[in-house]
Amino acid sequence: MSTIIKLKSGSWRAQIRRNGQYASSTFRAQADAQRWARDIERRVDLGQTINSAIGPNPTSLAEAIELHIADMCEVGRAPRRSKAYCLDKLKSSLGRIKLNAITREHLIAYAKARALRGAGPVTISMELGYIRTVLVHASAVHGMAISPEPVDLARVALKRLGLVGKGQERCRRPTSDELDRILTHLESKPRQIIPVARIVRFAVAT
Repeated sequence: MSTIIKLKSGSWRAQIRRNGQYASSTFRAQADAQRWARDIERRVDLGQTINSAIGPNPTSLAEAIELHIADMCEVGRAPRRSKAYCLDKLKSSLGRIKLNAITREHLIAYAKARALRGAGPVTISMELGYIRTVLVHASAVHGMAISPEPVDLARVALKRLGLVGKGQERCRRPTSDELDRILTHLESKPRQIIPVARIVRFAVAT
């Protein structure tokens, strides 16, 4: 059985599941995806073995991000809102870069630009982590010859520059007035079934 879906980038992704085998690939034109699907189905019917080596072949970071999202959705692990938002921003800012052209310099320049726009070390570190996840996913799941090394090298350089890092530990406790305002807000929601205000009181007390 073949499934052909249109990606947000405008490309078309063909997926084949037939006789216990699976393959997928991404194409610029729908007609190309349909021809590929028919050819793979015919090969399976002839008893030939297919594998992911003939599968997806994204050329840009944006296509690799969409491939990652599609795969995770397929297994019921769609990115949550914060990750989905971050991946969408990465597609807008770095999506046109070809996978084989991603360099340490690209990522360092991106991080510096993000810092100038107000992004903190934790945010930049998280974004680099998502880029690495996408590259490792393409390599591990689809057998693509992509290395996360540029991300690792960029992270080392950016850590020395103080542009990536862990969040600062917070030791401040809310004031009584702040807690009262929070609890008043939580108790003002009549449709709320979970007793959140009571939970907050318990958490503060313990």
